[in-house]
Amino acid sequence: MPERGRTTRDRKRPQAETETEAGPETATDTAPDAPAATEKAAGTGIRGEIPGSARSLRSTGLLVTFMLGGLTATPPLAMDMYLPSLPEVTTSLHAPAASVQLTLTACLAGMALGQLLIGPMSDRWGRRRPLLAGLAVYVVATVLCALAPNLEFLVAFRLLQGLAGSAGIVIARAVVRDLYDGVAMARFFSSLMLISGVAPIIAPLIGGQVLRVTDWRGVFAVLTVVGIALAVLVWFRLPETLDPADRHSGGVGEALHSMRVLLADRVFTGYVLAGGFAFAALFAYIAASPFVIQEIYGASPQTFSLLFGVNSVGLMIVGQINGKFLVGRVSMDKVLALGLAVITLAATALLLMSTGVFGEAGLFPVAAALFVLMSAMGVAMPNTQTLALMRTRHSAGAASALLGTTSFLIGAVASPLVGIAGEHTAVPMAIVQLVAALVAVGCFVGLCRPWNRRTTLEGVES
Repeated sequence: MPERGRTTRDRKRPQAETETEAGPETATDTAPDAPAATEKAAGTGIRGEIPGSARSLRSTGLLVTFMLGGLTATPPLAMDMYLPSLPEVTTSLHAPAASVQLTLTACLAGMALGQLLIGPMSDRWGRRRPLLAGLAVYVVATVLCALAPNLEFLVAFRLLQGLAGSAGIVIARAVVRDLYDGVAMARFFSSLMLISGVAPIIAPLIGGQVLRVTDWRGVFAVLTVVGIALAVLVWFRLPETLDPADRHSGGVGEALHSMRVLLADRVFTGYVLAGGFAFAALFAYIAASPFVIQEIYGASPQTFSLLFGVNSVGLMIVGQINGKFLVGRVSMDKVLALGLAVITLAATALLLMSTGVFGEAGLFPVAAALFVLMSAMGVAMPNTQTLALMRTRHSAGAASALLGTTSFLIGAVASPLVGIAGEHTAVPMAIVQLVAALVAVGCFVGLCRPWNRRTTLEGVES
């Protein structure tokens, strides 16, 4: 006889894939549809309930890593390749630096809002179709950016570029959730840091070299080629990963309901906010560093690109240490706490140096503090994403959208703040970074309360 209290879907699953009961904790600490099911018997953390056409992805780990990594690299490609040209854009379009930074804000806001729309769409229609549509619009928007006649049009086209480009970010995370669970998911996210870490290294370097032979419009021409290449790769190599039985059919109302349920989970919301404010500290660096490094310290666009690349190497190395050596051996909450603490200390050092507490600081100590801050992101970003996504299963698109939207909206608010006092002081950047880091720590401690929970290797609370 069928067991009572189990759904038809549950009865079809092997016992090893059924959900594990949470241990002694309060109702508010239990996610709406978490803990996520894991294949504990196999010990792999690999999901079994995906369409047959997508199972081959799990046997070609390098291919899927590079493909999804390329999609998650959309933000650094769209923003970081453009960074060395910001001072030139101010001259070309006859606009002040603070106004030109709105092109970053518009792109970031578009990526935030786009994820909020495309994430639930992928829960309803699958991952593949929304992703291909988003990449197509992204290519068109990037071409329009290259042709923008003034700052107003450039801001508008950057907004459209961000809206369309968000498909790659949100759906890549949802695909990972479709394929993996627990430790395997955490390790895969750390592997993605290798790809998304390389993108910030090569993007400003390419941008700096492009400026040697053309102007800032040539940067968008290169981005157009990259977008076309990604669309072709997805068309031929990425099958559907969301089983039709797991798709939502309730439209906007059901999507909003799923998001409300997710946000009602205090711990999920804590990880989302902690990751969002950590990202704000990162984006304050992205928005301000071209002016801080080039205008204040007199570095060339090529030197700035080199320093930016070195910082990205730090992020990439720490991300790999997290995935290869820490995940599965040390609690992800403890590693996340360490990462947030290091970010806070680095931001404090930057504020002290920029205000002259240590005298007139040169480029080297400032660059060293920025390197430490960027490197710590290698544990803060993948672990907040993993810990949040482990608390949901059947709304991975909506959960991924909330993660991305929150991060990009908070980052979009941080972007113009770093230019309030002009382009000749690093104090606003340091203040924004320190405040964001402190808020991230507060959300992690106050909402996640990791000392009240214990997470097993599979990510199931007990």
